[in-house]
Amino acid sequence: MARNHSRSRRKRSRFKGAASLLLFAAIICAITVVWFGNPLHEKPDWQGSVRPIFIQGKLTGYEAQNSGKNMLVPLKFVQSKIDPAIRYEGDSQTIILATRQNLLHMTVSKPQGELNGTSYTLSTAPQIISGSVYIPMQAVREVYGVSVHEDTVTGAVILMKAGEKVKLGNVEKKDGRQDAKIALRKEASSLSFILTDIPQQTNVRIWSKQADWYFVQLDNGYAGYVQAPNVSEGEELAVAAVKDAPSISEKHWEGRPVNLAWEAVYNRKPDPSKFDPMPGVNVVSPTWFSVIDNEGTVQSKADPAYVSWAHRKGMEVWGLLSNSFNPELTTEALSTFERRKSIIDQMITLAGENGLDGINIDFENVHTKDGPNVTQFLRELKPMAREHDLILSIDVTPKSQSEMWSAFLDRKSLGSITDYLMVMAYDEHWAASPKAGSVASLPWVEASIERIIQEDEVPSQKVVLGIPLYTRVWSETPKGDTIKVSSKSLGMESAAAIIEKFKLKPKFRASEGQNYVEYNEDGIVKKIWLEDRVSLEARVQLAKSLKLGGIGVWNRTFADEAAWDTLKEISK
Repeated sequence: MARNHSRSRRKRSRFKGAASLLLFAAIICAITVVWFGNPLHEKPDWQGSVRPIFIQGKLTGYEAQNSGKNMLVPLKFVQSKIDPAIRYEGDSQTIILATRQNLLHMTVSKPQGELNGTSYTLSTAPQIISGSVYIPMQAVREVYGVSVHEDTVTGAVILMKAGEKVKLGNVEKKDGRQDAKIALRKEASSLSFILTDIPQQTNVRIWSKQADWYFVQLDNGYAGYVQAPNVSEGEELAVAAVKDAPSISEKHWEGRPVNLAWEAVYNRKPDPSKFDPMPGVNVVSPTWFSVIDNEGTVQSKADPAYVSWAHRKGMEVWGLLSNSFNPELTTEALSTFERRKSIIDQMITLAGENGLDGINIDFENVHTKDGPNVTQFLRELKPMAREHDLILSIDVTPKSQSEMWSAFLDRKSLGSITDYLMVMAYDEHWAASPKAGSVASLPWVEASIERIIQEDEVPSQKVVLGIPLYTRVWSETPKGDTIKVSSKSLGMESAAAIIEKFKLKPKFRASEGQNYVEYNEDGIVKKIWLEDRVSLEARVQLAKSLKLGGIGVWNRTFADEAAWDTLKEISK
């Protein structure tokens, strides 16, 4: 029994000794890691990927196919990281890349595309690989000006966007040991795993700094943290920004306010020889063009004689294109690239044939679901208009919940695409309004404009204030216990004739910023919120105070002779 106790004591003693040694070794190991850093290595997450794509040192989660000039990148990658507006239309397998400068469209499996209306040869055709669309990196470079570095050993693809800059650096051990390597760690800590050991004098991109660590990337794609004392900052690598040199017409309008008059053209051609003088007007926009069928056929009422008259008077002509205010037609005509392209090609041809200086788009009564196609149409039209030195503008309503007249408009995108956003700041109270009121009270107009500038981030100099030269005479007819409200539109001269006929004295209403008259005719109360010198002066001053791009009036035929003298103050 004594011998068994002795053996047990010896076993416990040996166990305690081994445990002490292990504890001592662990302590030494921990001290070594803390003092000298974690010596353990870990492979980067992307190892095993063929051509991983990096932006700013971060793995994007996308991979390229092929290499060099034949490189293809996932369409979803370009949409996610470069331009969310790239359009893919699955039925025709068409890919559309559109900016203010370029319109490039390609088709899957076809090596020939079209850039700004000219045939464009691709180094490799777009492809569908494992159910995903891939497009040539060549096209991405062409349109978006990106820079690409491809490592031939690891396959890593480092992409930098146009205008992007990065500081370059050189890794160098400061202890004088020429053969020493520097740890590239996964996190900004010496306790973090090492992704690779960097030889001295290795060039790196310095993406950011965190405390005394640099987040750097090697040419082979490896990205991680290096202690700041081991990195010497060098020169800066900058990718050229995409040139956005304004066209001749765009330059012409820089710093010059637009003073536009819309010309409503119905069945007869207007005769300019009978027009009142329009001093100060520098643009006329006749309603000459309409999309008239589902295929996108454009009907033209253009009159070269009218253009010649306008040019002799020093006025530009921005031909207006409407959607015939037909929502179903609009759905079909804008549904495919080929139909949109047909409309664009027709308008560019008509503009050239008639000597137009610009195109004004007036699409109204549109389903909300078709809003993206309206925006896409403008996105595709702008580079073609610019290619032919045409100013592009679009008419938009103030923001409201109206599906067919407001909700479909993406004013933020349209403001960035076009040269001018023409805000039709009228019909606060519309023809069938259940309540009589101003067509466009000044506070309502101001709020409408400011909301677009602030909420949609449209630069004020790109906003043109649409001004009504018409008003409405409201009739309030007693009908039992209720009042029936109806209205009739009338121009400035017609309103003045009513004032004279009934010997009325307009009263200024500060709440609307307008003169107002009220009278009784055959037992019916009549109300008019006047458009006259007072209201026009206030609108012009509003446009100037908000530093807008100018004014546009609907329409010429509603004006009296004095209106133009008031409106020309926009240029002073």
